[in-house]
Amino acid sequence: MQIDRTLMELNDYQDRANLTDRRPGDDERALAFPLLGLASEVGSLVNQYKKRIRDGKAHEMFDRRAATELGDILWYVANLARKLGHDLDDIAVQNLRRIGERWGTEAASSPALLLDDDFPSDEQLPRHVDITFQEERLPDGKARVTLRSDGKQLGNHVVDMSWTNDDYRYHDAFHLTYAALLGWSPITRWFFRCQRESDPQYREIEDSGRAKVIEEAIAAILFNYAAAEQYLDGVDAIDFSMLELVTSMAAGFEVRVRTTREWERAILRSFEVWRALRDAGGGTVRLDLRARRIDLL
Repeated sequence: MQIDRTLMELNDYQDRANLTDRRPGDDERALAFPLLGLASEVGSLVNQYKKRIRDGKAHEMFDRRAATELGDILWYVANLARKLGHDLDDIAVQNLRRIGERWGTEAASSPALLLDDDFPSDEQLPRHVDITFQEERLPDGKARVTLRSDGKQLGNHVVDMSWTNDDYRYHDAFHLTYAALLGWSPITRWFFRCQRESDPQYREIEDSGRAKVIEEAIAAILFNYAAAEQYLDGVDAIDFSMLELVTSMAAGFEVRVRTTREWERAILRSFEVWRALRDAGGGTVRLDLRARRIDLL
């Protein structure tokens, strides 16, 4: 069969490949055929690579055989996709969008507007503000942290709320970092009393109890995750499954426009700030939402 490669598209390949399907249909046996085929061909590719490692340059056939194995893998992918009702073009577009969100550049993830730019200034998260974390020891020996800005207390005193001293009392660093880097933090909005009263729907959905609970839950889940990884000290990437969990939890709110890459950056930076405050026993941070920064002073 003559194939004009200049005209070949994924859906075109999928159509032609499935003309050779010897197990058509969408029943369990038909689905098992491409699934088992994928496993077999990937195993064959791994076996060829094992020979390359063992024999080095002596295994001169690796590149050609790898191309053949990859072609067979592509056939089974096309076949399975069709039996599941998917076009390869759509799968490719979705995949590129997904990996672009995960690994896109910083410039590509920097929006021109913050999430509340269209609201009155007194209903916007503060664009440039300093917040101080003050730690004090209580008579029972426990430590608590109080946040202050311009001499005013923000929120409530925070203790670890744990059987062990894990310094969770500094966790508001997470909320402030989300505000600075993502432009989203119902908790920070509550700190500064800048709920969007001019839009009752935004006030109810984005700035009220449920949104704050979700943000606290995200912070708690990430804290437990980080505790097993030295609180992300020296870590430069977050497990993608964790990023997907976090973004799925926040998917019902305006922050859904932020990518997994932006979330990863915010999470890593939030723990950098948290560790610095923990180690120093307090300190002052500066938020600059326009620059998407949070810095220790």
